[in-house]
Amino acid sequence: MEDNSEPNKKSFWLDNKKNVDKIWYALILICALTVLADLFYHKHVEYSIEDIIPGMYGWYGFIGAVFLVLAAKILRKILMRSENYYNENQND
Repeated sequence: MEDNSEPNKKSFWLDNKKNVDKIWYALILICALTVLADLFYHKHVEYSIEDIIPGMYGWYGFIGAVFLVLAAKILRKILMRSENYYNENQND
């Protein structure tokens, strides 16, 4: 749906939710196809687990990224300072 409340407002192609959904589904399809393609060629593996799990490096990267996000949330609670941290000790 287009927002016509401002007639001079420029509309971009990513403002339309249908276009965003198309990109999302295309990325999911590409990821699924690459994992599926991993089943059909011979790999020269270093570790045996690489041959057992299809798309192993994709899963490894995904799990690593999730771990980093969760670790950052915990570290934020530990290291976060108040909003006026640098102005607290100044005598005006």
